[in-house]
Amino acid sequence: MTSPLDAKDSAAPIPEGPTVYVCVTCRKPDDAADAPRAGLLLAEATAEAARGTRVTVRQVECLANCRRSLSAAMRKKDSWTYVFGDLSTPDDAAALIDGAMLLAEAEDGLLPWRGRPDALKGGLVARVPPLVLGPIPEDFE
Repeated sequence: MTSPLDAKDSAAPIPEGPTVYVCVTCRKPDDAADAPRAGLLLAEATAEAARGTRVTVRQVECLANCRRSLSAAMRKKDSWTYVFGDLSTPDDAAALIDGAMLLAEAEDGLLPWRGRPDALKGGLVARVPPLVLGPIPEDFE
């Protein structure tokens, strides 16, 4: 069975639809050393929540947000990228998919505040502008 988590290839093409990146190396401070990584559990729950949607879920190894783990990010082509922390397992998996679907519908590439799940309101770490690859157009602001 192919999993939407099988995307550790950084050269993979950017999907047209929304993508959620879940840090699989995240753990909670009180997790036992031999316990499964909470980030991996969140990634698996997010992939399950994404079934039947157009959201792609990818695993990443460290979003460098360890003080606010569990962490995830979301983007779509030509949109801003949003990084979230303080997520829980697996409770916030559905919130990540709901947020990605909101972003998918946003014509301006910005994740709307209205309708955003609470976990994505309080857990916002950063909003990163769209990447412009190649020559920058003269009228770029």
